[in-house]
Amino acid sequence: MAGAGQGGEFRYRAVGRRILDMIESGRLVPGGRAPSLRAMSRAAGVSLATVGHAYEELERRGVLLSRPRSGYFLREGRAQLSAPARPSAPPQEPRPVNRQALIRMVLTVVGDRDLVPFGVAGPEERLLHEAHLTRVLARVLRDDPLAALNYTPVHGLTALRRQIAYRAQEWGAEVRPEDVLVTSGAIEALHIALRALTRPGDAVLVQSPTYHCFLQLLENLGLRVIEAPSSPDTGISPAQVREAVDRFDLRCCILTPNFNNPDGALLPEEAKAEIVDILAERDIPLVEDDVYGDLHFGPTRPAGFKKWDRRGLVLQCSSFSKTLCPGWRVGWIIPGRFLERALDVKFSSSVATATPNQMAVAQYLAEGRYDRHLRRLRSALEAQTRTIRHLLSRYFPAGTRVTRPQGGCVLWLELPGGVDSVDLFYRARAEGIGISPGNVFSTQDRFSNYIRLNAGALIDERADAGLRLLGRLAARCAAGSF
Repeated sequence: MAGAGQGGEFRYRAVGRRILDMIESGRLVPGGRAPSLRAMSRAAGVSLATVGHAYEELERRGVLLSRPRSGYFLREGRAQLSAPARPSAPPQEPRPVNRQALIRMVLTVVGDRDLVPFGVAGPEERLLHEAHLTRVLARVLRDDPLAALNYTPVHGLTALRRQIAYRAQEWGAEVRPEDVLVTSGAIEALHIALRALTRPGDAVLVQSPTYHCFLQLLENLGLRVIEAPSSPDTGISPAQVREAVDRFDLRCCILTPNFNNPDGALLPEEAKAEIVDILAERDIPLVEDDVYGDLHFGPTRPAGFKKWDRRGLVLQCSSFSKTLCPGWRVGWIIPGRFLERALDVKFSSSVATATPNQMAVAQYLAEGRYDRHLRRLRSALEAQTRTIRHLLSRYFPAGTRVTRPQGGCVLWLELPGGVDSVDLFYRARAEGIGISPGNVFSTQDRFSNYIRLNAGALIDERADAGLRLLGRLAARCAAGSF
């Protein structure tokens, strides 16, 4: 592809990464001059036109400012944002979940195209591979229309299950196609796992903060929650897990090892292995949400808990919703020793997953398109994440802290103490901006001055203006001037 470099990354994006690296390392400070086009052309080994394209893109995103006959400069802004404080509290006593109404309020923004999309986690459709997907879907419908009209087996389409197993094997998990159960998105996979493992009143360990849909599922199933703090840099610690299993009667755990939603935490590989061993000692199942694992910014994909599962106690759940086609609702669960129970739940709920969508995704994967698409998507999301962090440093009030994730597509912001994130949610929505308030990510009120922003929202003039306005709203909330 013209203009693409190694690994399928566009050359101008690689130049942009160099500038963002300079900003984050402090080599390029607010108001400072960026390397000239010729200097960057020599350093990056690309053409002047490529550097010009990169600088124009960074200017469009609000990172650089062009001054006639002087060159490009980093826009003025506040000091570099620091990371949110690391939590240190021990696991909390089991408690019922009571966040249903608040979570329902936040989920009303799903699919609302009138809002600037910082509220729903996931890449905007403009970052996805829609043209190829549409052609593949049209082809499978044309080539085998009768199959597309019929049910697949309850397990799912064999060709798709084979592709999912291959991908799991690539990062070290011992998975066969017959171990995979296809679902209608990751939420159905998680619902199946919890229905197969628990009864009302059981206690489940989660990291805190945790994905609000976990809490919604737990509340609907009448389960109690034990929260253990998650650090934005390393996630939940094995020591916290061990303390929880020693103190409480746990029925299962539900954890996100790779780029936890909302704090973006990535567990170190040795911590994943240790947590699997700790739970295996007590025969406690582990429900793993790995929907963001493919969206790593580093050179290799981080493994999931499933890699270290030797007793079938890890039930891995994932989907293509965050990487390929959210509207198609194609997910899966690898339920280990609980496969028969998972099948019983699937029989009693949706019976089977939509056939045409499974056929198209299986064909897309078989043609080798997915990895090329992921390389481009990861590059775009990393640039988006860095750009938004820079814009936050310009637009948000002093005292704002924000995570620096190594993958995924969310940023977790700690705002000055006077901000009520639910109040900010309503004020932002009235101005056409979607966000997620911190209180939906816990059963407690520990995150009332936090918000989650979607880094998958493409930064254009509308999104830039939305961030600027959101920063003003946050500043007014912090000052109590409403």
